[in-house]
Amino acid sequence: MSTANPGRPSTLDDTDRRIVHLLQQDGRMSMRDLAAAVHVSRAHVYTRVKRLLDDGVIRRFTIQVDPERVGFSTSAYLTMKVEQNSWRQIRDTLAALPWVEHVALVSGDFDVLLLVRSASNKTLRDLVFAHIQNMPGVRSTRTLLVFDETDHLPALPGDPELVPDSGPPNSGPIE
Repeated sequence: MSTANPGRPSTLDDTDRRIVHLLQQDGRMSMRDLAAAVHVSRAHVYTRVKRLLDDGVIRRFTIQVDPERVGFSTSAYLTMKVEQNSWRQIRDTLAALPWVEHVALVSGDFDVLLLVRSASNKTLRDLVFAHIQNMPGVRSTRTLLVFDETDHLPALPGDPELVPDSGPPNSGPIE
């Protein structure tokens, strides 16, 4: 969201879409290589990337770690039913737990969806029974173990043909 116009999406043109797409593929891409790929000057790319950061389109530059390679062999989605007036406190408590990767308030048959990555089933069990189910405001939980997963980059609004095809994505199923 734009810091100048909170609540309103930023307007992305073809060059912005290409920049975002390329940085999604490789956040370490140099500004020189990025400028060459989108056919603009380095100064222009610096200006655009700064604007995309200032507008909140690009929230941060980060890395993606393979959970199994760093010792998180167990992944699970947890669904939770919570008392509605406790959502904010529960969200903050969940976000502070070391194995919780993602927390979302959702609609449907449950209220909260978590992605949890832990070193073992025992660690996951302890997290659910000792921490999550004992939180004030939590009515019930359900644990769904992840057997296999794949990632893909989110699409950008607009014409997908405007984003250059850079070959197959770098991520795939975890084996």
